[in-house]
Amino acid sequence: MSAIVSALFIGALFGLGLAVSEMIDPARVIGFLDVTGRWDPTLLFVMGGALALTVPAFPLILRCARPLLADFFALPTKSKLDGSLIAGAMIFGIGWGIAGFCPGPALAALTSGSPGVALFVVAMIAGQWLAALREKHS
Repeated sequence: MSAIVSALFIGALFGLGLAVSEMIDPARVIGFLDVTGRWDPTLLFVMGGALALTVPAFPLILRCARPLLADFFALPTKSKLDGSLIAGAMIFGIGWGIAGFCPGPALAALTSGSPGVALFVVAMIAGQWLAALREKHS
């Protein structure tokens, strides 16, 4: 139960950070991607702040025998670039550029009540389901 409460708290904190940094506004992301027009560097600062914390902390965390709220670290085992990874990255990038959302900000933006955001999240979940189905049958 404490893992669920912790996950809920951490997810809410992450969503609050996305809202405060205005990363739930697709115009911010599209402005960041518009390098030949009115470029908005805000996303660069948000990503830089995240990396400044993650890069030194990740190796320290992995030195622990196990995570605080789980029995083991669930780390990716795939290390080879393949067609599925490249296709997935391309689909993600195209969707990100068109809609201005990636999964975390899209979920946080659901609080806006926007039908467009809800449609994006439904499409995102459907895409994840289809990808899992494809993975299961390959």
